[in-house]
Parts: sequence; structure tokens; C-alpha cells
Amino acid sequence: MAQLYFYYSAMNAGKSTSLLQSAYNYRERGMHSLIYTAAFDDRYGVGKVTSRIGLQADAKLYSNDDDLYEAIKQDNEDKRLDCIFIDEAQFLTQVQVRQLIEVVDELDIPVLAYGLRTDFLGGTFEGSHYLLAWADKLFELKTVCHCGRKANFVVRLDEEGNAVTDGAQVQIGGNDRYESMCRKHFKELVWDKNKI
Repeated sequence: MAQLYFYYSAMNAGKSTSLLQSAYNYRERGMHSLIYTAAFDDRYGVGKVTSRIGLQADAKLYSNDDDLYEAIKQDNEDKRLDCIFIDEAQFLTQVQVRQLIEVVDELDIPVLAYGLRTDFLGGTFEGSHYLLAWADKLFELKTVCHCGRKANFVVRLDEEGNAVTDGAQVQIGGNDRYESMCRKHFKELVWDKNKI
């Protein structure tokens, strides 16, 4: 029986590496899977999932208005799919998370979604919010703060390396724009600064 899995973490915990390894395992066994990633994240090229350690794979793109159930259903009719991988799952909409549930329940295809749990202010992204609520299985991938504690928050940095405490929820960037931190250091830089 297929299930919906959500692998979540702060940045730099190896989400893309884990996704690419799992997708490779399916290919190695002669199974057919698809990888999806957010259309607007083109840091490493359009239609690519790339890990910091250099692994890479082609991916189908999704944007907020795409019907993932219908797209996956069509691909499944063309060639039976054994698994669906979703990178940058925090950018899914509530409707798209429901569509992925239909992929699992109606098409009997497992879906493995990978994404950030929280944004740079400590709130959840829409996709992460509903994946945390509705996924069959949740897995936290861990990374480390500069102090050695578990990092479970992400701080957005400006050009001078200072913490940003307002702005749009989504701003694409990597290590040059974001740093994963433990709650203590995140609070000092973001919440205490904003008196939250």
C-alpha cells in the first residue's frame, strides 16, 4: 500500500542528496519514478535537482497552478510509475498536497516529499504545513548549528551577513543567503530582534 512521506529539515541537512539517492535506488532496480521540483528555483539550472555534494538529476517542474494528480496520472498511464519524488515540497499549495494524497490513495503510487519545515521567520510554508498534518510518515533530517546543537531553523542573511527579519516568505538562495541555526541562536537574531 502506497504512502505519503515527508522528509523535512532546515537547510543543508541533505534533503536533495537523500532524494537523489532514493531515486537512484529505484532506477538501479529497474523501477520507474519521476522527480518534481519547484519551477522558480533555477539556481542549478531549469528542471534540475542538485545536491551540495554534486549529485544531480533531471526533474519535471511544478508551479502553484499545476494539477499534480492529473500530470502524474497521465504519466502513469503512459508507463507505470513506482514512485514520485518532490523536491522543495515547502512550495506546494494546500491543493497540491491534496492532489499528492490522491496519487497515493487512488493511483497507489508512493510519494516522497522533501522540504523545509519553516521559513526565515520561524513560520511554516504552506506545503510544509499540510504535509506535516497529512503525510502518512514524517522523517526529520538533521543538520547542525555553528554552536554544535541541532539546527531546526533557517536565518535569512542580507548582503552584509546580518539577519533579515522581514520581507517576502520566498526568496531563492543558498549558503550565501541562508544559515541553519538552533532555536537559541535563531531567537536571538530573529524573534528577540522583532520582540516576538
